Amino acid sequence: MLEGKALIQDTDMPVKMQMQAMTCASQALDLYDAIDCKSIAAHIKKEFDKRYGGGWQCVVGSQFGCFFTHSKGTFIYFTLETLQFVIFKGSSSSPSNH
Repeated sequence: MLEGKALIQDTDMPVKMQMQAMTCASQALDLYDAIDCKSIAAHIKKEFDKRYGGGWQCVVGSQFGCFFTHSKGTFIYFTLETLQFVIFKGSSSSPSNH
């Protein structure tokens, strides 16, 4: 399923949360077609909102740019199969920009 497929590009999440992010992404890829990035992102966002409280954001795709401010300890950017994933909890005051 997930073993050896995910490559973390950048993160400040605790390891347990990182593993949850990659597992959730893998599950979403099992549920949705890889070209349905919006549904994949929505699935991950809803799972993180349920598990860790509201305010999570998720971007999924093969080509995108983004710039945001996130709460400390809530950011991960990784590749799984042919897609890149950015998951973070938004913040209006954190100095951690990606």
